[in-house]
Amino acid sequence: MCRLLGYATAGFNRSLQDVLGGEQAVRDFRAMSAVHNDGWGTASLRTPEEPPYRRDGGALSPETGTRLYKTTTSALHDPVFEDLAQQPARGALWHFRLASSHLPLILENQQPFFANGLSFIHNGDISDEQGRNIIENHDFPVDHSVFLSTGGRSDSAVFFAVILEYIGFGFPLDEAVAQAVRELRQSYPKSSYNCMVQSGDQLVALRASGRTEVPPRIMEVYAGYGWQQHAIDYRVIRYRRILGVDGTAEGVVVASSGFPQSEADGWTELDNDQMIVASNRTGEFRLETI
Repeated sequence: MCRLLGYATAGFNRSLQDVLGGEQAVRDFRAMSAVHNDGWGTASLRTPEEPPYRRDGGALSPETGTRLYKTTTSALHDPVFEDLAQQPARGALWHFRLASSHLPLILENQQPFFANGLSFIHNGDISDEQGRNIIENHDFPVDHSVFLSTGGRSDSAVFFAVILEYIGFGFPLDEAVAQAVRELRQSYPKSSYNCMVQSGDQLVALRASGRTEVPPRIMEVYAGYGWQQHAIDYRVIRYRRILGVDGTAEGVVVASSGFPQSEADGWTELDNDQMIVASNRTGEFRLETI
């Protein structure tokens, strides 16, 4: 149960501070890790300095590199956060973790997960009506080798593995995400599948929750920090165009609730079962319903 943020630009390198609009906005975003304090991580897209496709005895040098950082330390108390928030990237994912169903606080379960050139983050607890997490369901039909490729041991890793399976079947990224949710909902219809996936070309950000009410555990945790007002729209995801200094569109930023996201500042709420599909080459994006 986490907080998510992702952005895609029109091929420009922009930092988190750039896309959120300044230092105060970054402080507001970072403050959520006081509650979501079970670690954090980020995955950003960079163009390497060396020429792409160069043969050097190993793998070909990449056209786009992914810089991945994750830790079990809260972002609020990690000095690395400030440095990375100012590092420019063509696109990036940011994740603050609140571990679901008491899953262990281990580095393997920190997100973003990264496999097959894709970065993945998820906000949800995939459990049945009795509270049993999908990770305990050894009969759920997911390819074990694909699951291992995610590097994780959590319900989010299972979700990512199902997406990877559909990509392996030949589905494009956005449809693979939609198909994965449809499959998981057959067994876990009330769970939350809010997620973001980033490739070297695209950002897919989905709002898909089986429940609209805020989980009692979330209200209890937020109340313990005096943050009840920030939990009211807990499952909401909003998006805003990224604008350049001259007002031209340069991409889109998408984020979970929990920090200021007013309509006056250009934020728009995604409908439930709606996704944004954005290019991190052109900055163009579209809305789809799953």
